[in-house]
Amino acid sequence: MKKMGLEEYKGVYIYAQQVDNELSSIAFELIGKAKDLAKDLNTDVTAVLLGSGVKGLVDKLAEYGADKVIVVDDPALEVYKTEPYAHALSSVINEYKPDIMLVGATAIGRDLGPTVSARVATGLTADCTQLEIGDFPLKAVEGKEQKHNQLLMTRPAFGGNTIATIACPDNRPQMATVRPGVMQKIEPIAGAKAEVIEYNPGFEVNHKYVEILNVIKQAKSAENIMDAKILVSGGRGVGSAENFKILQDLADVMGGMVSCSRAVVENGWKPVDCQVGQTGKTVRPNVYFAIGISGAIQHVAGMEEADIIIAINKDEDAPIFDVADYGLVGDLNKIVPALTAALKDELGK
Repeated sequence: MKKMGLEEYKGVYIYAQQVDNELSSIAFELIGKAKDLAKDLNTDVTAVLLGSGVKGLVDKLAEYGADKVIVVDDPALEVYKTEPYAHALSSVINEYKPDIMLVGATAIGRDLGPTVSARVATGLTADCTQLEIGDFPLKAVEGKEQKHNQLLMTRPAFGGNTIATIACPDNRPQMATVRPGVMQKIEPIAGAKAEVIEYNPGFEVNHKYVEILNVIKQAKSAENIMDAKILVSGGRGVGSAENFKILQDLADVMGGMVSCSRAVVENGWKPVDCQVGQTGKTVRPNVYFAIGISGAIQHVAGMEEADIIIAINKDEDAPIFDVADYGLVGDLNKIVPALTAALKDELGK
């Protein structure tokens, strides 16, 4: 693909993921972040909606802040398949030339994003935790041009032991995938409307098309820790699967949910659906209890945006205390039941 002049690429675009004609929450989170970026660039936000019979989803994207919605509606897009979806999104990018293209780091997005970035000959920064507009290089370097209004994409690197800020100054669009739960959606604006652009690049079955023989929907736990306002999270220090009962008792009193660290999942004490952290879920509750969790950077990356963090750990030097708003040094087996009992009295339960 022959590149146009970079100045011809304008606007912040997001891929509005839908499954079974239902929009995924990540679509609204990406629009929320896109609005911040678009404000800094004095431009607008466009959602790209791919599917079959999906035009009815446009208004919801508008209510969450999309100024425009490009709809590619075709029977070839009824179920997610790499080839037709990559063809559709690549065609939209080549036709409308976005400056920035954001994709959710979901199972679909991790497949779609890199495929599309390769087809439109640009870079992609995966699993971003922060996005902002700024200068690149970050500090002026003698003899090197400092470009302005660049998308600065921040992500954990080297197993989470450092944070890297990456830019794509010489190619467009600037592409990033973003983990669900990291960015904040706006409060929906009832009755908001978006400009709708219907576009279809045409689809021809080729040797890259796969045939889906069967779709088996796995039953997930009914509750999602990403939706919880209060999380009681346990780490290796809890000691056993059975001992998580005292954390569950605390969660029950407050109407919260139990989550955990990676070590707990690896020990088989809790399912991966409950895991918080870089390789688990990113959560943003009002209150986060970190109980028996040392506070490795990989875990902190998944919960540091909680409003209030309360840490309970017997090791007073545990890194978790560096990010906690309140810390209790001591035996969790004594502190947690005492806290539960006190809350029961206070709440009259």
